[in-house]
Amino acid sequence: MKIRDAYTCPLELAHDVTKGKWKPIILWQLGKGTMSLSRLEKDIKGITQKMLLEQLKELLAYGIVAKRSFVEYPLRVEYDLTDRGHKLLEAITILQGVGADLIKENGFIE
Repeated sequence: MKIRDAYTCPLELAHDVTKGKWKPIILWQLGKGTMSLSRLEKDIKGITQKMLLEQLKELLAYGIVAKRSFVEYPLRVEYDLTDRGHKLLEAITILQGVGADLIKENGFIE
């Protein structure tokens, strides 16, 4: 993750925070509630654990996601959205709705 020194507009920064294939999907999943790493990995088809950890690390750095570790055996870690993450989820929900409309209108099928 490369954080620029300066931005010409707030949208550039918001784009940097959410860019990539996986971040919006991770945020969408965390919008359902607190999740463990293994639950996220299971629910997000096609993501590797390495990529998931990398994306979570970036979201943590921006204050979008919170991480809570439990001292027990086996070690348990949970992720959740912060207040900023919930605000960002509102925008992702709108994007998800637009995507659903496009799928219906154009017959895109996975």
